[in-house]
Amino acid sequence: MKTQVAIIGGGPSGLLLSQLLDRKGIANVVLEKHTRDYVLGRIRAGVLEHGFAALMREAGVGERMDSEGEIHEGFYIATNGERRRVDLHGLTGGNSVVVYGQTEITRDLYDGREKSKGQVIHEALDVQLHGMETDAPYVTYRKDGEDLRIDCDYIIGCDGYHGVSRASIPADRIRTYERVYPFGWLGLLSHTKPVSPELIYARHERGFALCSLRSQTLSRYYVQVPLTDKVEDWSDDRFWGELSSRLPEDVAASLQTGASIEKSIAPLRSFVAEPMRYGRLFLAGDAAHIVPPTGARGLNSAASDVYYLYHAFLAHYHEGDSSGLDAYSDKALARVWKGQRFSWWMTNLLHTFPDHIPYDRKLQQTELDYLFSSRNALASLAENYVGLPF
Repeated sequence: MKTQVAIIGGGPSGLLLSQLLDRKGIANVVLEKHTRDYVLGRIRAGVLEHGFAALMREAGVGERMDSEGEIHEGFYIATNGERRRVDLHGLTGGNSVVVYGQTEITRDLYDGREKSKGQVIHEALDVQLHGMETDAPYVTYRKDGEDLRIDCDYIIGCDGYHGVSRASIPADRIRTYERVYPFGWLGLLSHTKPVSPELIYARHERGFALCSLRSQTLSRYYVQVPLTDKVEDWSDDRFWGELSSRLPEDVAASLQTGASIEKSIAPLRSFVAEPMRYGRLFLAGDAAHIVPPTGARGLNSAASDVYYLYHAFLAHYHEGDSSGLDAYSDKALARVWKGQRFSWWMTNLLHTFPDHIPYDRKLQQTELDYLFSSRNALASLAENYVGLPF
């Protein structure tokens, strides 16, 4: 098989890039090691910055997002028993975010690829990358017991932190930066009415909590837990009780509880790999960088990678201009590190760290007090939350 762009990984990043390129006549193939049902079964965040939403519309798959997604013009930070609102719309000159689950994004992208008869090959096993430093790279894989090959111009690694793409780069040609946090998020999904029409980020001495939602009948809640905890340690009753204890009394009183649909613990880490290019291989999304979910930057940072690659390939194939491809890594990393800074700041502001002394906790509270005493500080928070320009 021959194509122009081989995309490794059939999650939102790979599918979005595939859809965008296909609409501009740039041939591509997506390889995904899991089944479609497995990919759609992943429960992930769903706070989309305005730039991501615009990309979905440009890809021709934004109709359901626009009709069913929740437009949020603000969110709350709760501490010391009270909520204070961050007015995203007012602080950023009219910008907002869209709350729309990643599962639904992926479903819309799959539908878009099917309508366009795009090639998404599932259960592609033993994927290997070859000739990345040559003008003729290719990918091999195994499907239904048969060894297959795709010749291409470029390879895009959208296969996540544990994928083969970044691992295929020689160790002396890449540098990584990482911070692992000493806690995780225990998340619970339930068919219950959200406790708040806008997200609530709660700082409490017992640990962080987040009240989120997927729709007006589907709620997503999180509590900070030690890394030693297991999902089996947490019954639904224990979860609801712990969540309630970390929320302001008026919020806890209106909390609607119910049986969990899904429950999982996600460890938190910050990670960046540099550069994001090795020859004809380009990394995007979690293959190159990961953030804690506190500031909702993960999927949105991946979207900026897709934006830069999409426009770089347009210029390369339509105008013969490869400057965008040559500048991709530097341009992408500049925005990635700003997303890392924001997520690191939000995580440090709102979580309880095991090694914190009273001095550290006083500084956290002082930072929050300053934040809500300064319009400029709030504007900086809002600007990062709705998404910095591409």
